[in-house]
Amino acid sequence: MEIAGMDLSCVIHSIQSHELPAKDCVLPLLSKVLGYAIVLASVFLKLPQIYVIVKNKSIKGLSVPSFELEVAGFTIALAYCLFKQLPFSAYGELVFILAQSIACLALIYYYSPNTGPSVWLKTALYCALAPTLLGGMLDAKLFEALYACQHAIFFCARLPQIYENFKSKSTGQLSFMTSFMSFAGCVVRTFTSIQENAPFSMLVGCLLGLFTHGTVCAQIFAYASSSAEAVKAEKKTK
Repeated sequence: MEIAGMDLSCVIHSIQSHELPAKDCVLPLLSKVLGYAIVLASVFLKLPQIYVIVKNKSIKGLSVPSFELEVAGFTIALAYCLFKQLPFSAYGELVFILAQSIACLALIYYYSPNTGPSVWLKTALYCALAPTLLGGMLDAKLFEALYACQHAIFFCARLPQIYENFKSKSTGQLSFMTSFMSFAGCVVRTFTSIQENAPFSMLVGCLLGLFTHGTVCAQIFAYASSSAEAVKAEKKTK
């Protein structure tokens, strides 16, 4: 019996036999369930961050380059999946995460006190290049090269935010819920990658994400008191 790509026959057989399912039966099924859970969670991944920015009307403590690189990385990843004509279940979360990442970046630009010509130039450049990428209008070898760089892009995307947190000893308007969900997603993806014998490069990407998101979560805990004081001080000045 198979539902949504999940083979339930061994589990059903074990239940009918009044036995506990074997490890080799449970782990692949658990991997599939967790994979679908990631897609579902991606619909809400960055909504807490969007809420925090809108609520406080502030981007204090947020690294603009981090959010810009994330948008670039998710665009490349989604474009590659579309180019390869993969089933929606294989990349569905990228659609929701990219849309929310663009919304976050737009809010950051909106509330940024240093909005200038460079912002309009970067926005125009993205609007010009994104349709070309998403439309698959690139050479196959170039697509492969871009996709191979995505792990480096995501790794570099988080470094400015980690440095910003360390420098200010505060995480400002960074959402704990979004950071924690990202970290939890990396934990799950690492497990599913190992369980499903994913390519080594994918596992490396998961481990890098685990390290960087874990660092950000640790900083949120470490700088919790100073971040709360900074937010209070900012509200008093308004």
